[in-house]
Formats: sequence, C-alpha cells, structure tokens
Amino acid sequence: MALHARVMQAYVEGVSNRRVDDLVVAMGGTGGTRVSRSGRQGRSPGWTCWPGYPTRPHPSNGAKNAGSSTTMTESLIFGVIASSPLVLGAVAGGRLQIPKRVLAAMLAFAAGALITALAFELFEDSYEKGGIWRAALGLSLGAIVFTVVSQRLDRLAEGHRQEDHGSEKLDIDAAAEDAAPSPASVSGAAGLALLAAVTLDGIPENLALGVSLGEGSGGLALLAAIFVSNFPEALVGSASMRVQGRSQTFIMGTWAACAVLLTLAVVLGAGPLSNATPETLSLPLAFAAGAVLASLADTLMPEAYEQGGPAVALSTAAGFLLSFVLATL
Repeated sequence: MALHARVMQAYVEGVSNRRVDDLVVAMGGTGGTRVSRSGRQGRSPGWTCWPGYPTRPHPSNGAKNAGSSTTMTESLIFGVIASSPLVLGAVAGGRLQIPKRVLAAMLAFAAGALITALAFELFEDSYEKGGIWRAALGLSLGAIVFTVVSQRLDRLAEGHRQEDHGSEKLDIDAAAEDAAPSPASVSGAAGLALLAAVTLDGIPENLALGVSLGEGSGGLALLAAIFVSNFPEALVGSASMRVQGRSQTFIMGTWAACAVLLTLAVVLGAGPLSNATPETLSLPLAFAAGAVLASLADTLMPEAYEQGGPAVALSTAAGFLLSFVLATL
C-alpha cells in the first residue's frame, strides 16, 4: 500500500518518470500515452483516469493564455541564447586566429553534446509521440536530405577545383593561426556554403527546441548542444569569408540574418507547431535527429579528428557528459 500511495502521488502531481508510468498501467491506471519525461514537467495529455482517485486538474482558459504568453517569451529568450553564438563566432572569426587543435576540440565537444541531444531530446521524443515507424521515416528523410544538400554545398565550396579534401565547406585552416587556408576558402565559396549548411541543419533543430519549450518538456540538453555547435561553425565560416575578401559588414550581416531566422524557428516551434498532434510532431523531431546525425558523420566528427587527432575523443566524451547531465535536469 505504501508503494501504491507513492506511485499514485507521483502520477497525480505530474512528477512521474517512465518506470512510474509503467507501474501506473500495471496497477490499474488507464491511458494511451506514457508521461515519461514530459510527466516530470507536469503534463499528461494521454492519461484519463485512475480508479478511486481524482484526475489531474486542467488549467482554466486564463491560465492557458498566461502560460502561452510565458512560453512565447521563454522561446524568444531560448532562441536568442541558442543563436547568439552565430554572431559571436562571426565577430571572432573576422578578427582572431586560433590554434588548429583548439578548433578541433571545440568541434569535437559540440559533436558529443549533439549526440546526447539527438538521442534523448529528438529521436526519443519522436518515438514516444509517433512510434518507431514514423520516427524511422523522419530520421531517414532528415539524414538523406542533409547528406544530399551537404554534398552539393561541398561542390559549391570547392569551385572549379576538383580535389577530395573531406568537407570543403568546413575549412578549419581558415581560422587557424598555424595553417594556411584551403583553396576552397581563398577561391571558392566555403564560407557561404557553411552558412547554408548551418541554416539547413539549424532550422529543424531550433523548431524542435521550440516544441520542447511549448510542451514544457525542458530542452536544456538541446539548447546546450545548439549553443556549443554554433560558435565554432560560425567562427570557421566567417574566417573563410574573410580570407575570400568579404567585408566585415557582409560577414556580420549574413550571420546575424541566420541568427534571426533560427530564433524565429524556436518561436514557431513553441507556438503553432507545439499545438499539433503528437503524430504530426513525430516526423519533424525525427527529421531534425536525422539531419543532426548526418552532419556529425559527414562534417563535424571527421574534420575534428583529421585536424585534432585522437585527443578529440576526450572532448567528444566531455560534450556528451555535459549534455546528458542537462538532459536529466
């Protein structure tokens, strides 16, 4: 009975985790959707009743409107935080040069953080909302789209020079103090290609961040992963633009425009998109996971290892650990 009471208390107060949800079903509760991580934030749209106990209260219209206003404000703040490294990285890339191994460690740290975010903030949510088939379809589509577009951007970055040199758009040498920039930065369009890739990858990521905020399910791990990945990519991209001869005004303007666009994506995700059905949300969440996974395998991790050597494994582990801790909060 003591266990029964504790489980029921967790359920009614909305602080349950997945194990508690399973116990609720085993002990006679009814409902079609697990509370899981979202239950810890106080929402449980799929549960209907528990024999002999009151259902969880539903907020009034006034409370909903107040909550909606708060969520939109939070989404704007989160969007600015997530996108601000794009502007900061553009400023740094236009003026500074950093040791190559430090840049590689930054990319590896971002890769580790993104691994946690795509597994626990994106794909897991997609699976819980729409099942494995929707999640698998969205993941596949995201990976395919990013891979195809990324390959075309690499061709754009290299210009007329045909040379197999990894990801041409992510030219770490352009921002390094101990290396000469590649021809993709000097005579190609590496900086603009990387900007396009960041935008392509960032829109679904930031939409998913907004959805997490709109549903009240946290999103700290995803926020941290986006933050730490945006800075080195913007730094390298702006450095490539500088080497190509672009003005500082052009560099700041393009990366600031990207930051504004991605901030709006967070607001959109927290507003209209978060009110969609779970099945509808499942596809974009999985699409974002697939795009992130493809970017890790296609660009971030290979370039980090090539430029930083085996030591980047420690940076990757550190990024994973930090993001995982945030995901548990």
